[in-house]
Amino acid sequence: MGVCLVGSLAAATAQTEGGGLSADMLKDIVKEQKQVPVGQALANAVAANAIDDLAKNRQNAAELDTYFSVETKSQSITNQKQSGRCWMFSGFNVLRSNYTQQHGDSLQLELSQAYLFFYDQLEKANLMLQGIIDTGKKPIDDQRVQFFFHYPLSDGGTFCGVADLADKYGLVPREVMPESFSSDNTAKARQLICSKLREYGLQLRDMVAKDKSQTSLNKAKVRMLAQVYRMLEMTIGQPPQSFTYAFKNKSGRAVTPAKTYTPQSFFREVVGQPLNGTFIMAMNDPRRPYYKTYEVEYDRHTYDGHNWCYVNLPMDDIEQMAIASLRDGRKLYSSYDVGKQLDRKRGYADTENFDYASLFGTTFGMDKAQRISTFDSGSTHAMTLTAVDLDEKGRATKWKVENSWGADWGQKGCLIMTDRWFRDYMFRLVVDKKYVPEKILKAAGQTPVMVMPEDPLFLPDE
Repeated sequence: MGVCLVGSLAAATAQTEGGGLSADMLKDIVKEQKQVPVGQALANAVAANAIDDLAKNRQNAAELDTYFSVETKSQSITNQKQSGRCWMFSGFNVLRSNYTQQHGDSLQLELSQAYLFFYDQLEKANLMLQGIIDTGKKPIDDQRVQFFFHYPLSDGGTFCGVADLADKYGLVPREVMPESFSSDNTAKARQLICSKLREYGLQLRDMVAKDKSQTSLNKAKVRMLAQVYRMLEMTIGQPPQSFTYAFKNKSGRAVTPAKTYTPQSFFREVVGQPLNGTFIMAMNDPRRPYYKTYEVEYDRHTYDGHNWCYVNLPMDDIEQMAIASLRDGRKLYSSYDVGKQLDRKRGYADTENFDYASLFGTTFGMDKAQRISTFDSGSTHAMTLTAVDLDEKGRATKWKVENSWGADWGQKGCLIMTDRWFRDYMFRLVVDKKYVPEKILKAAGQTPVMVMPEDPLFLPDE
């Protein structure tokens, strides 16, 4: 320890020019922090315990009020396990809820995430390789080229991906293509496919540099995607071309005759029409003007699909659309910065759950816009909005979402959040157009402003 300390002090003394940390500066830092004394007992406690256990606000630990004045029908809770597919789980929760609402709440329907995830990964691989071809003449340190090599493949996404992929490839029941180990635990297979895609990207850039024909580039891309397809087939499974299925009730008894479907015909049975064009995505981004539409460049799941477009709205408007949908029994795709002020054991999110400021003798004073701008906050997790509790004036006091972390988590698989937390840490809401006021529909129809995927708010939901 003595040797390490001497080395550190020597380095600090040497770094005195251009803003370095000098020995004198270190003395000033120590002197300054001693002006806010910390008792030895508190220091020992912080060093030896989980911070959340010490910062938990005991005054906010009363028994949760689980009553909601507006609540949609409950359905089975799913589990994304060790994968970043929350956007797909939340999107599927909405689709299956819409179907059972129309055809009987006693129906039990679960859709195969593994099936659509297979094509999501294949399409993202194609998007990366085609992007490399399209930018092949640019230097490798160009920002867009770096983007493709940095993010060749991911689990994450938004409801826009559900719409593009389901419209194109259809859907299948979970029983027809169940989860595999690698669809539940995506990290290793993704790492290997990403490595292969980066290798292929270099090969394609070399071909572009040698002015190979478009035909040659297309043939090379097909060969590369065949290898990706093989890896996906081995890790996730083979997507079915057709299958026989009978809808069942919650007791597992068939309630319809068995019928042969293709994924596309099953999609038409469950959803009824293409998803694209039926919804808007609302965003609350206080850094940007409200009632404007924005489009995120290269934020799509298929090369021929739609970039993520959203209309930026105040939280008051977002809440009113959410309440209108929930009143009509319709669940909504929504996303949040779920790690902030979350009491995991109780399944409860509130801005007053933890008092970190008192524990450390400081303040954490950034507002929502400042947190976004500095990468301190952003959408990290999608969940399905299912309920709201309203006061006598019709204002929201708390909300509930179905999560995808299993039925044993939180409130029987659900999360309750106060309205003040909802306003601070909710970011995206997908709303059927029939619940959207004309003013907002008009704003959503504007020619969008293009924004870059490197923006701190545009991380995919995982």
